[in-house]
Amino acid sequence: MKWFVKCVKQYADFTGRARRQEYWMFTLFYCIFSIIPILGYVVMLGLLVPCLAVTARRLHDIGKSGWWMLVSLVPVVGSIWLFVYTVIEGEPTENQYGPNPKQVEM
Repeated sequence: MKWFVKCVKQYADFTGRARRQEYWMFTLFYCIFSIIPILGYVVMLGLLVPCLAVTARRLHDIGKSGWWMLVSLVPVVGSIWLFVYTVIEGEPTENQYGPNPKQVEM
């Protein structure tokens, strides 16, 4: 739950890097909350910006620009491509988007 709260606190922060765990835990809670009837639409709309922000930070972790999210607009292939980007390991060293989040937390 701490990862979900962290992403909500960084509501519109498109800078920095996000670990895989942070991204996937936020995505899990986002999906669970969006299933709730009626309330799900409100939650999905309210969490749209944090969802985009954490995805951009996740892409920054692998050294890609947040604009790579637009690749998901390509039918089928684009979604698979973005999924692969969110699954792969981040760069182990500091990159142009900031220090490695794994080393910062230790």
